[in-house]
Amino acid sequence: MKKGYSAKKDGFGCDKWHSICDNKGKTLVIIKTKQNFIFGGFTQVGWTNDKSKWREKYRYNDYGNIPDSNSFIFSLRNDKGDRNSEKFTIQKGKEQKAIYYDLDIGPSFGGCDIWIDSNLQPGYSNFGENYNLPNGIKYETNEAESYLAGSPNKWVVDELETYFI
Repeated sequence: MKKGYSAKKDGFGCDKWHSICDNKGKTLVIIKTKQNFIFGGFTQVGWTNDKSKWREKYRYNDYGNIPDSNSFIFSLRNDKGDRNSEKFTIQKGKEQKAIYYDLDIGPSFGGCDIWIDSNLQPGYSNFGENYNLPNGIKYETNEAESYLAGSPNKWVVDELETYFI
């Protein structure tokens, strides 16, 4: 595993993230929020500006979904530290929406399961849209949307690191 990008070292901005992280293949993204949550995701295929690798049905002008049946997202720590590490796989039939490529945003898993804005600072989570939720948690509830980062939107990224495998 090789560290490729650190927001604190390389700067908060999707242009810098894409210049370092695009077309690198297997990629691990780790996010730490100012609220002390740590979570992220893994993709076996990585982010690419090669539109031929984007799912045709979900391809638009300059952005699109990239299929990956082996991708997953994970939670390592919440603000209270009362949860164990967890891994969440892509839902069956949703593999074509595993990761989302757009030059104007940072790394995005499942479209909106994890969404990092253009300056890599505010984030948004609609967890459960394309990735499996923990048992007992229902999609489109505050519990699901707050599960990874403590709130569904506008959580603040303290550090974002990307590793190439």
